[in-house]
Amino acid sequence: MARRRITILGSTGSIGTQTLRVIEQFKEKFEIAGLSTNKNIRLLEHQINKYGPSAVTVYDEEKARELKKNINTQKTAVLTGDEGLIELVTRPDVEMVVVALVGFSGFKPTLAALKEGKDIALANKEALVVGGELIMAEARSRKITIKPIDSEHSAIFQCLNKGNHSEIDKIILTASGGPFWGWPKEKLFHVTPAQALEHPNWNMGSKISIDSATLMNKGFEVIEARWLFNLDYKQIDVVIHPESIIHSMVEFIDGSILAQMGLPDMLLPIQYALTYPERWGNELPRLKWKEKRVINFIPPDHDTFPCLNYAYKAGEVGGTLPAVMNAANEVAVEKFLQNEISFLHIPVLIEEIMNRHVVNYKPSLEELVAADRWAREETKIASQKLKGER
Repeated sequence: MARRRITILGSTGSIGTQTLRVIEQFKEKFEIAGLSTNKNIRLLEHQINKYGPSAVTVYDEEKARELKKNINTQKTAVLTGDEGLIELVTRPDVEMVVVALVGFSGFKPTLAALKEGKDIALANKEALVVGGELIMAEARSRKITIKPIDSEHSAIFQCLNKGNHSEIDKIILTASGGPFWGWPKEKLFHVTPAQALEHPNWNMGSKISIDSATLMNKGFEVIEARWLFNLDYKQIDVVIHPESIIHSMVEFIDGSILAQMGLPDMLLPIQYALTYPERWGNELPRLKWKEKRVINFIPPDHDTFPCLNYAYKAGEVGGTLPAVMNAANEVAVEKFLQNEISFLHIPVLIEEIMNRHVVNYKPSLEELVAADRWAREETKIASQKLKGER
């Protein structure tokens, strides 16, 4: 039986490296066709030597030139930039693309891969936040089922295998609450990037960790769920579940609730996305039912963490507003990580840019890209005015 050829976008990041760990367990089933990184060519070079992909993309052009000097480019082609990502996912030897990029950068290659009929395992929620309508329309036209890797959406995906879409009353996305859950708002002004990066349950990249701390990550997941599962926003609830054991739930019209449970580990949802519709045995850690556990469910604190509200608003308005919200958030998070603004300035900037944007309700791909560009520039300008308040 031929091994399935997989390309991983973001192979040097948290999800990318964990995807390679899963593939290592099933070497007879999978083969690496392509890999990509932004700048981490040291790790990428190690991955090239180990997995022998036919092509890689290094987004940064200078780093791409440096990598070319260190590897045999006759065996592994080195591509770069947005064009390189698109070429990587559309190569004829690629069967499945794992999209593990962070932020807006995942949107265009995801759409390009779908247009070429590639199977998609999606860990880049921003692709659906920015252009969910375009992506899902393409997936439907190609009869492709997008396999979610986010633990919450994987949980919903698994639960929905046990019921019909017409029988859904609502879905409940669980959130850990991040490192600052329960903190008073005035205390949040003084938190440091190092504190915000200390997630209590999950080991994630820096951008996603900050998004989790602001609850923006959960807001993105609300929009992602709307598109993945074809739901109204009124059918999507969020609950704080600090233990991160129940990864999300589906409530059906008769009141029955199905939940998917497991330890807070991304390896299982990654494996399910790669092996769907089958389940394969593994050696992953399991819940120990003889250990006493307490499970809590708490309503979100919308006043202290308003980013969740902004996501609902952006999703309900639609058009270019989710792209603007996403871009403003990306810039604001970067400014916070650089110690240029405070933690509480992140939602301030997002709200300001969203309020100033004139929404295009039926945007093309080019218009979404333009809205993203506008929001980034405006957020950078607005952040300069907040520097003195740090």
